[in-house]
This record gives sequence, structure tokens and C-alpha cells, in this order.
Amino acid sequence: MGNTFGHLFRVTTFGESHGGGVGVVVDGCPPRLELSEADIQKELDRRRPGQSRLTTPRQESDRCEILSGVFEGKTLGTPIAILVRNKDTRPEDYAEMAQVYRPSHADATYDGKYGIRNWQGGGRSSARETIGRVAAGAIARKILAQVAGTEIIAYVKRVKDIEAVVDPDTVEAAAVEANIMRCPDAVTAEKMIALVDEVRRQANSIGGVIECVVRNVPVGLGSPVFDKLEADLAKGVMSLPASKGFEIGSGFAGTLLTGQEHNDEFYTDEQGRIRTRTNRSGGVQGGISNGENIILRVAFKPTATIGQAQKTVNQAGEETILAAKGRHDPCVLPRAVPMVEAMVSLVLCDHLLRDHAQCHLLF
Repeated sequence: MGNTFGHLFRVTTFGESHGGGVGVVVDGCPPRLELSEADIQKELDRRRPGQSRLTTPRQESDRCEILSGVFEGKTLGTPIAILVRNKDTRPEDYAEMAQVYRPSHADATYDGKYGIRNWQGGGRSSARETIGRVAAGAIARKILAQVAGTEIIAYVKRVKDIEAVVDPDTVEAAAVEANIMRCPDAVTAEKMIALVDEVRRQANSIGGVIECVVRNVPVGLGSPVFDKLEADLAKGVMSLPASKGFEIGSGFAGTLLTGQEHNDEFYTDEQGRIRTRTNRSGGVQGGISNGENIILRVAFKPTATIGQAQKTVNQAGEETILAAKGRHDPCVLPRAVPMVEAMVSLVLCDHLLRDHAQCHLLF
């Protein structure tokens, strides 16, 4: 029913925003991988609410519990269940929204599809669901790093019309984490923070773009036709809450070039590897990774729930006014950075296992 992602490395998330807890079941993780709650907690801390004034003030420690699949510090090859309990719930803040639809949120569509919904904080449509993705992504990231030395770094590239200057080939994770905006361009980050602060004081929200680079990518990930690597990456990141656009490599800007200008010419490096002199393909050609850095971008809309009065309707179709209560991010981008990294990790790990299963069995 849309709650499971992946083929060989399969993750199923569960839970609602103001229920007892949220989490994930990871099936297909290879055995004997060293794994601890600390490995997962590191990524959850980057995603958790209340970490700065740019995020929702909801106070959750988001402490993870590994319930199964790990014994004496190593994975068993059996399903790994991870739970994070909800602590700071305030379902009463959402009582008005039990009958009134928030503009551009999932309220009306959930009612239209299921005829029932958990209106407490959005239930399953809340970004709190992404805890399970980030927890699973931490495991996938560890597999990729151990097997191939793969490094995945996302960062805020643009907030509204303020755009950072970042070299994806050299950017370091420490620079991303150096400020609350998670933008490695320190000067531009301060401008972004000031804009988000202004929007927050107005009980409004704002969106932007996250860029992600993947280094040390194994050659051969992805399959022709329906399972192209960029197609699965697009599905993965576009399944995140508030995501509205996807680009890889040159993206839409590539439409302004001719074939001669856009093509990545090949050469052989000193180690005898086939490389490309440019990387407008974004590390993927014919749906298969070519070993160059994968560079992608994800557009996120402004947070749908805002504190300003807006025209809407209730379940009976009657027009009304809603100024939503509750605690919400004025800008999703800082917390979406680890979410993007997680989804990219899940896609690449799944394709890594699929590639080994199909292409490395007989030799």
C-alpha cells in the first residue's frame, strides 16, 4: 500500500505523527555488518525537530531502539526493526483541523481516498514519517561506505531566490554542518537564515532547493528501461514530503545546450579507467552509473501548514477561514538535508545489491 521501498534492500516505515511512535523494518540487510544504535542516532539527531530556531519547536529526542535483527553488535541478515517513540505530542493543537482542510496539505486528499484520516498533526502524511527513512538510510550509508567508500553529502543550495555558490566535487560535510541552515557557503547561509527568520516571524513559510553529491560511486548501478538509476533516485527523493521537482546533472539547464556542448567526452585516466572530461550527465548514462560523481537537486515547496489566516473548506464543503495551530518548520530545507541523503543511500544500496546478484554471481 505504498509503505515499502526497494527491491533487495527493502524498507517499510510505520507510525503516525502523534501516535505511540514511528519506525521502520529493514529487510535484506547483509549479515555480519557492524551496527549499533549510535550509528543510527547520529543521523536521526540531524533530522530531529527543535534543533534550531529555523525548525519546528517540537521537542523530541528521537532516541532509537533496535528491536530485532542485530546480535552482539552485528546484523543477522534477518529483518531489522527500529522504533522511535513519540514524546512531545499535542494532538489538541489540531482539533480544529479534524473538520477543516489545510490548504495544500494532504487532509482533503486523504479523506477523498480513504474516507478516514488521522488529523493529529497530519498522521501518516507528517514529515515525522521520515524518521524511519533516515534510520534505514543510516544502515544503507554504512554498507555503501564499507563496500565502495561511497560518500553522500547534501546541502541547501537555494532558499527562495538566494542561491549559494558550492563546488559539489569538493564540498565537505563539516562545512554543511557548520551552520543551522546546512549551507556550506557561509556568507550566503547568513542571508538565508535572515530570510527564514523574517518569514517565521510572519507565521509564514518558504521553500528552496537541496543539492546532493555522491562520490566514489561503483560503476554499473542501475538497470535499463524501467529501473534506470536516475528514475529510482527521482522516485526516492520525490517521495519525501514537500518535494516538487528533481534534476540530475545539467537538469533543465541542459535543454539550452546543443549535443556537442552537452556531451561528456571520454578519456582513459592513468589507472586505465574510462572517465568523462565533464559531468553534465550527473554520473549516470543510459540509466547506469558511470563512476563519476552523481549530482542531483531536489526542489521543496514552502511548508503547507502556516499560522496565517487562509480561505478553505470543511468536510461538509462549507467555506471557512483557518489559521492553523501546531508547531511547524518555517522552512523544511535544513531538516530535509539528511532526508535526501537517506533516500539517495537507500536507492544506491538497493541497486548495489541488485548489481551483485545479477552481474557478479558467475565470476
